[in-house]
Amino acid sequence: MSTPLNPSASSTPRTGKGEQTRAAILAAALDLAARDGLEGLTIGLISERTGMSKSGVFAHFGSREELQIAVLSEYHRVFRADVFEPALALPRGLPRLEAMVANWIRRVCEVEIPHGCLYVSSAAEFDDRPGAVRDALCAMVEDWQAALRRALAQAVDEGHLRPGLDPDQFIHELYGNLLALHHQARLLRDARAADRARIAFARLIDSCRAPAG
Repeated sequence: MSTPLNPSASSTPRTGKGEQTRAAILAAALDLAARDGLEGLTIGLISERTGMSKSGVFAHFGSREELQIAVLSEYHRVFRADVFEPALALPRGLPRLEAMVANWIRRVCEVEIPHGCLYVSSAAEFDDRPGAVRDALCAMVEDWQAALRRALAQAVDEGHLRPGLDPDQFIHELYGNLLALHHQARLLRDARAADRARIAFARLIDSCRAPAG
């Protein structure tokens, strides 16, 4: 799954000290965005958090919108590294699909429930606001859904799941399950939310299995 966009067209060199500084800015911005959302990000806050001048931060991103998109891109990169890439070590088909979802649930529980999910919070902020940030967020979600669809198609090709299943319906139910996990665990503090998510996914898989023989 490739990154869907270039995080920045900054004129600052992306090597050596410039790359290290940019990485420090993004780390601070990710932490602030988890707390305050993308709309809470400002060049001034990043400057305070990193100890850099506003002009120094501005030189790396150029605008608040560019900073927001870069933060989303970095979040997407880390999500892929945690969830998608480890699953590629497993055999094609159902083992790989199940690993992707297991990694996803684990990340929700270990990272996103304690610290927030930038996909979820940004969707609430930008779902009805056309523009470059919304376009970037949609591209990243569609990128992840495309990876799930590929794994699903491979599971059908390998004979693990039945031919003719509706991939859009499968993705809809899977996403609904993970969004429910966020709601139940983060908002309602349901200690069994992760178990319920795993049970729901297992039932979804069972409903799609290829007939025996």
